[in-house]
Amino acid sequence: MTATVLDPTTALLLVDLQKGITALPTAHPAQQVVERSAALARAFRERGLPVVLVRVTGGAPGRTEGPARGTDAPADWADLVSELGRTDTDIVVTKQRWGAFYGTDLDRRLRRRGVTQVVLAGIATSIGVESTARAAHEHGYHVTVAVDAVTDMDADAHRNSVEKIFPRLGETDTAAAITALLGRA
Repeated sequence: MTATVLDPTTALLLVDLQKGITALPTAHPAQQVVERSAALARAFRERGLPVVLVRVTGGAPGRTEGPARGTDAPADWADLVSELGRTDTDIVVTKQRWGAFYGTDLDRRLRRRGVTQVVLAGIATSIGVESTARAAHEHGYHVTVAVDAVTDMDADAHRNSVEKIFPRLGETDTAAAITALLGRA
């Protein structure tokens, strides 16, 4: 784990921490991911830094070999979990695809605030979090992933993202270590 510094204008992106997704069986307890993400959100808010709450309400069209999400989801499936403590200053992004940048105004909203770095946490590591990290990297943001604040439905996919993909896109560390870096930003 190698997080070295946070830029003065770093945003926190919490990916798909919503009722329907946090209720799924995951490789690591989703409640721990939510708790660590909520702690990060509090720390970012205390420092006046942007907190972005991302939720997914759709999926990409096209045939896949993997299972599709059912259309009989409960009405509150896409509601953000209350533990995140959403505030009026938070940016809420509703996406229809895996990544938070594709088809949304997230890049424009971050650039307007002078954001140069993003810290990511959420579920699922190899889907929403990784797709968002890849796009952030491609958009020129410095990327940091809180590796103990992400999980996946597939332990091997999670491990691949954490060990092989994220280090190529930026830096990784624990939520606590990232919070400590906030004090130096």
